[in-house]
Amino acid sequence: MRVIVTRPEREARDWSQQLAAHGLDALALPLITIGTVTGRSALRALESAWQRLPEYFAVMFVSGNAVVHFFASKPPIAITPSAWSAIDLGVTRGSLPRCWAPGPGTAAALRRAGVAAGAIEAPDAQAGQFDSEALWRRVQSGVRAGARVLIVRGSDGGASAGRDWLARQLAGAGAQVQVVVAYERRAPVFNLQQTALAQQAAQDGSIWLFSSSQAIHNLAKLLPAQNWRLARAVATHPRIAQTARDAGFGVVCESRPSLDDVVASIESVP
Repeated sequence: MRVIVTRPEREARDWSQQLAAHGLDALALPLITIGTVTGRSALRALESAWQRLPEYFAVMFVSGNAVVHFFASKPPIAITPSAWSAIDLGVTRGSLPRCWAPGPGTAAALRRAGVAAGAIEAPDAQAGQFDSEALWRRVQSGVRAGARVLIVRGSDGGASAGRDWLARQLAGAGAQVQVVVAYERRAPVFNLQQTALAQQAAQDGSIWLFSSSQAIHNLAKLLPAQNWRLARAVATHPRIAQTARDAGFGVVCESRPSLDDVVASIESVP
C-alpha cells in the first residue's frame, strides 16, 4: 500500500525513508512549508530572547522546527547557557534554564543542537500521547509563581500558530509566559504533478499520514472540490483525527506518533 507523508519537506523525507525501511511504499507530499521569519519585529524579538535566556526558568520548544530555527537565529554575540552545553559535565537537573519538549522528536532536535540530555524535560517515551498535556504533567510540579517561561513556536501568516493551552496552564500556576516566533508555517503551492497525485491518492486506497491539523486544512484549500469519502488516513493525535473526519475522510485511524506505532497503525487500516 502507498503512504502519503504530509509533514514539512525535511521531516517528510526522513519519515518516508524510515517507512520504506519497514517495507512500506512511502511518498513525501508536504502539506506545510516551513520558512524563516523575516519581519523586523520578529527578528528583534528572537535576538532579545537569546540575550535574556539566563533569566528564564524554562524554554519550551513546540516542535523540532522551533528548535532548528531558534538556534539558527542565534546572534553572534549571544552566549548559549552553560546548562545547555552537552560538553559541560557539571550539568545537573537543577541547572537553568530547562529545555521543555512535547515529544521525542523535539527532544532529539535539541540534542542535535548541542543541548545536554540532562537539561531536557519531555514526556516519558511510553506516554500515551506526545503533546502539551503530556509535557505539563511532567513539568508542572516544578513550576513556581513568578517563574519565567519562554515558548518558542511558529506562526501562520503573521499570527502565532498552535494552541495556547500550555501558556494558560503556566499562567494559572503563576508563571510569567513570553512567546517568541522562530519560524513561519505556510501552505504549499502544488504543481500539476502534485495536484494529480493528491487527487489520485484521495480515491485509490492510499493512506494519508497526518501529524498536523494544519496539513489537513491546507489540503482542503488546495483541492476544494475533492470528495474524500474514499480516502483513508492515519493521524497521530485524536484532535488531528477529528479534523480529518470533519474534512470528509472515509476511514481515519488514530496512532501514537512513534515510528513503530505508526507502522502498526498503517498496516491495520481496513
